[in-house]
Amino acid sequence: MRNSALVCLVSTLCLTGCSLTPTAAPTPESGPAIQGRVYGGQQPIVGAHVYLYAANVTGYGGNGIAASTANSSVSLLTSSVLTNNPSNSGEDSNNNYFVTTDSMGNFTVGGDYTCSSGQQVYLYSVGGNPSAGVNSAAGLLAVLGNCPAAGNFATATPFIFMNEVSTVAAAYAFAGFATDATHVSSSGTPLALTGIANAFANAANLETLSTGVALATTPAANGSVPQTKIYTLGNILAACVNSTGPASTGCSTLFSNAMSGGTSGTVATDTATATINIAHNPGASITNLYGLQVATSPFPNELTSQPNDFTIGLSFTGGGLTGPNSIAIDASGNAWIADYGSHNISKFSSLGVALSPSGGYTGGGLYFPDSIAIDLSGNAWVANHNNSSISKFSNAGTALSPSSTGYTGGGVDVPESVAIDGSGNVWTANDANNSVSEFSSAGAALSPSTGYLGGGLNEPFSVAIDGSGNVWIADYGSSNISEFSSAGAALSAPPGYANGGLDNPNSIAMDGSGNAWTSSLNNSTISKFSNAGVSLFPSTGYPSGGLGYPLSIAIDGSGNAWVANDYTFPESVSELSSAGTALSPSNGYTGAGVEAPFSIAVDGSGNVWEADSGSTSVVEFIGVATPVITPICAGLPVTPTSNGSSNLGTRP
Repeated sequence: MRNSALVCLVSTLCLTGCSLTPTAAPTPESGPAIQGRVYGGQQPIVGAHVYLYAANVTGYGGNGIAASTANSSVSLLTSSVLTNNPSNSGEDSNNNYFVTTDSMGNFTVGGDYTCSSGQQVYLYSVGGNPSAGVNSAAGLLAVLGNCPAAGNFATATPFIFMNEVSTVAAAYAFAGFATDATHVSSSGTPLALTGIANAFANAANLETLSTGVALATTPAANGSVPQTKIYTLGNILAACVNSTGPASTGCSTLFSNAMSGGTSGTVATDTATATINIAHNPGASITNLYGLQVATSPFPNELTSQPNDFTIGLSFTGGGLTGPNSIAIDASGNAWIADYGSHNISKFSSLGVALSPSGGYTGGGLYFPDSIAIDLSGNAWVANHNNSSISKFSNAGTALSPSSTGYTGGGVDVPESVAIDGSGNVWTANDANNSVSEFSSAGAALSPSTGYLGGGLNEPFSVAIDGSGNVWIADYGSSNISEFSSAGAALSAPPGYANGGLDNPNSIAMDGSGNAWTSSLNNSTISKFSNAGVSLFPSTGYPSGGLGYPLSIAIDGSGNAWVANDYTFPESVSELSSAGTALSPSNGYTGAGVEAPFSIAVDGSGNVWEADSGSTSVVEFIGVATPVITPICAGLPVTPTSNGSSNLGTRP
């Protein structure tokens, strides 16, 4: 590539966007000039309209959400651009201002914009002539990120290179909040503002903004990036960008195979929105999209064969990871991992930076930690399989439980799973004595010395809490699920709730309607039960979407189920709709070469994380899901509901 010539134009690139703390009452500030260049592949785009937008915070955009004024991106350029730059600026029919690119694709946004600290900012370029004629379908994106307190993006103005690579990075990073290129929005809750800030920041894990070059390694140097897949996507977009326009083969093929629902729904009108649609539907139309590349594609380091899907997965190491067994997300978007083999826990930032030391966090009675959950204070609770205890760590990684034993009693005996209820109490499913245990937030045993018994418990393997405060357990030994009240009384009669395809269920999760979702190891299916214990899926369950020996299940903000599949080939992650329809391809999503995926979680930015025990890493699939409230217990109501409903499986 020839982007290296731009390096001499850049004295300093200081993209701010690191600070993720929203400002309560921001004051708009004018900023100094932003300079950049717009390219289609290796050709400058002349006369393109370049807009400066901020994500809205008055209503969600995203997959399946229609564009509206509530989720319309906020235009930041002011009318002064028409006076200060009359020959290279304009106003569109929506009263949004833009600047235009010159004969070399260069543009300048002078001091004609305002942004407020905490706003998430991006550039959108549309139209212009990439050399084959004016192309209204040429849409490109670039993430600037968090508007800093001073209201500008650097003391030395950054140079921004907008091309197909920056478009892929932006579209995937904020896909969870984007309906299309001009409708990017979240709600205004603190969790949502954290989630969208983390999402925008993730674009810097995929490409270098000043050069438009895809990364192979994350800036923190502990994450691998699928550079060749990003370049392949860039080449697919270039087939339209560098064409004669919407009616060209490159554009018509792209748009018909990258609709809002993949092969159905709303047709994109430019390549930026088409990229967002691909990020939403990464398993759709792979052959047709891959075939858009030509022998003279502008990014030569592309994939050499057709991929299984177009997910972008980052693989992170470090922080003490040796045998990741369980994963959970906290309110800041950090990922916590229980490392079964090394008797420690690890913590990674929302950007995959290892926050725990090289040996992980230790102490607190950790011994073969098998499951992890985060409470509302940000503390991590861990079920220790081999010493029949639970451990507690502060958000800073300090052990709070007794160093030699952890918290014991209450019937804890080989706990396989841990969950937090709405009052902060901690529950475990105990495999050795077929019981359920309960502890206070201080670690005091609340259940009797035998644990809570009955309800059909038989090798209880996983535990989850509904909006009523009731406790649901997947019983691996008897192929059923059990239910207990918050007081520990069995609500299911032996042998528990059955049918619905249950066959050695080993994972359970609750959605916002109070339904229980389970994955069954023996027949590789997903089952769903109502809050009354009635099977909602067929007697065979749902076996599609690449399911194979499913080990873990999580629910995203659309109520879709995400499943980690171990011992399949290729090993993968599956997605099913709330109705059980497969959304992932027949092989699932394989992404970053997942190996022995053991646990799965969705974060508040719409990323899917899985603990990859086969390669001692964690994998983050960028922007593939709908953002969800984290930690899980934050979706539970303060006052229990009568029907188990809650904010579990909903957007922040």
